[in-house]
Formats: sequence, structure tokens, C-alpha cells
Amino acid sequence: MDLNQLRIEIDSVDRQIVELYEKRMDIVSQIADYKIENGKKVFDREREIAKIKAVKELADSEFNKIGVEELFSQLMSVSRKLQYQKLASHGANGRLPFIPIDDIDKKGSRVCYQGAEGAYSEMAMKKFFGEDVNCFHVETFRDAMAVLEEGSADYAVLPIENSTAGVVSEVYDLLTEYENYIVGEQIIEIRHCLMGIPGARIEDIKTVFSHPQSLMQSSRFLTEHSDIRQISMKNNAFAARKVAEDKDISQAAIASAAAAKIYGLDIIKEGINQADSNSTRFIVVTNQKVFLRGAKKISLCLEIPHEAGSLYHIMSHFIYNNLNMTKIESRPIEDKDWEYRFFIDFDGNLEDSAVKNALRGLREEAKMLKILGNY
Repeated sequence: MDLNQLRIEIDSVDRQIVELYEKRMDIVSQIADYKIENGKKVFDREREIAKIKAVKELADSEFNKIGVEELFSQLMSVSRKLQYQKLASHGANGRLPFIPIDDIDKKGSRVCYQGAEGAYSEMAMKKFFGEDVNCFHVETFRDAMAVLEEGSADYAVLPIENSTAGVVSEVYDLLTEYENYIVGEQIIEIRHCLMGIPGARIEDIKTVFSHPQSLMQSSRFLTEHSDIRQISMKNNAFAARKVAEDKDISQAAIASAAAAKIYGLDIIKEGINQADSNSTRFIVVTNQKVFLRGAKKISLCLEIPHEAGSLYHIMSHFIYNNLNMTKIESRPIEDKDWEYRFFIDFDGNLEDSAVKNALRGLREEAKMLKILGNY
């Protein structure tokens, strides 16, 4: 047969496949009705594993067995999504344990941040809550999450991501460990300054102190001055405070201009971070499961089965519900070699029906799912 004749045969087979697909989906719809009436779960992992094993045995070659497995994995994934939609149409989305609020009490709240006066976290906090915010600072990110969880603070402001240095991994991990939730975010432009005690010049500097990310962001400048020893600290403001207290002309800090002013240091050089556009995203976290009614971004984390195709099937819930995923990060799971926890940001509000439908599917198919916040 020539190519055209072969294509005609393919078209004929494809029409039969579509007819059989629609017949199968009609049966799936009836199964969904049964599950709704009898309160049964949509996802039955053991049933799907047995089914795929059975249909693979119907194929003749090893190549076709693999193809059949992929095909039926897709068919079952689509079938589940139809069932989730039918559940939603019957009002079975369920209630999420988050309470919508109209506004954040910025004036009457107590807020904590990591670092010291002059830290970028303090700048982000004041930009979000206002200059007169009732606040205090703590030593570490973990301290901030702990005082929040125990109720010593109403909100905490923490860095989550820098446009050049990437994510703050520790904060991601703490979001899964503590029962605290994101309710807002604030982006701050970062402009690092090299500072020393009054009268210090670049020729005097032998040691520079700063946060590891700030050292990374200033790597081009520091490479040009490779004789300067770099020492990491928990926060830029801590570095500025140390230089001011030590009164050693050979020491310098990399921090904000505000920190230089607070600690009485001279700015030796401004804007030493190499990127023209450098900003850090800070999150505002609370220990209450609340979200603003007009919130437009959702963050969540999940763990999935450590098997082929599991991430693909999880991602398909965003596609089928027409949700725009804006970010995905992975972090290794402690004590589980080569297994990862995924952090996902996507557009939406917890009151949206599409969001509820996607979350229902994610919750059933993921090993673990935690909504980190809607803001």
C-alpha cells in the first residue's frame, strides 16, 4: 500500500479509538455517579495497578507493553478528572480549613523579623505594615517561626526568594515543619553597600562579613578583591553591627545603606551586587489559617510517589482546571535518599471552584499535601 492508503487506514482506526474512548468515558461517568451515591473515593491505587498490569499482558511486544502502560495511565488520569468534576457539580468539593478575611490588622498586630535593625527584613516589614509597626527581631528564621507558632507574635516577615541568588531553602523547609501560613508578600529592591568604620578605605579591608546570599550576589566585586577574606553571618545587619562594635579598620560588612546609618558606618562603595535588577521577595506569615478574600496566589507543598510519571499526573490537575502555575521548586526529603518535596505557586483563590477541584485531585493522589497560604 502507498502512504496515502496507509493514512486512510490510520484515520479509520483513530475514529474507532475515539468512539471507544467516548464509550469508556460514559461508563466512567456512571462509575462516578455510583461513587457519589455511596460515598466512595475516586482514586483507587491498587485497582489501577492491577488494571495496568492486566492490559499490558494483552500486548504482543515489549515495546507495545510499555506503550499500553503509558496509554492506560493517561486514560485513568483523565477518568479521575471527570469523576472529580462530577463530584464538584454535586457540591462535593468539601470545605477547606481556611477562613476568608477582609483585611490584615496592620496597626494592632505584633510583628517579628529575623536579624537586627537595618536588616532588609525590617525594611520589608515596614513597607508592608508601616513605619509605626509594633515589632521585635529574633536571631534565626526558626526563632521567628517558633515565636509565631507559640503566639508571641501575630505575624513574621521572612525572605523566601532572591531574583539572582534563588530561594531561601531553610524558609521553605520551615514552612512544612511549622503550622504557620502565608498571608502576604512584599518585594524589596536590594542594593548592597560595602561599609566600614569611619575613615576606612577599600585598601584597608582584609575581612568582609555578610549573609551567604549577599556574598554570592556580590561575587563579581569580591573576585576583583580576592585578597579580602569572606565570613558568613546569619544576617547582614548582624555583620554591620559586628564591624561597628569591633572598631577594626580592616573589617567591613556588606549590608544596606540603612544599616550603615544605624550603626554609624561609612559606605566605602555602593551597589556592589552585580545585577542591575536585584530584589528579594519576603513572605508575611501567621499561625492562623486565614486568607484575604481577594487573594490571587496560592502556595502549596506536596510529596508524590517515587515512581515514573507521578509528577506528570500531579501537574495535569493544573492543566485540566486551567490554572496557571507560576513556580515549582524541589527540596530533598530528610532521611529519604533521592526523594523530593515539591513547592508550587499558582494563580487562584481558595474559594474558586477550579481551585477546589484541583486541590481535591491533588489531595487524593499526593502522598502529602499542605496548603501554605493564599495571598
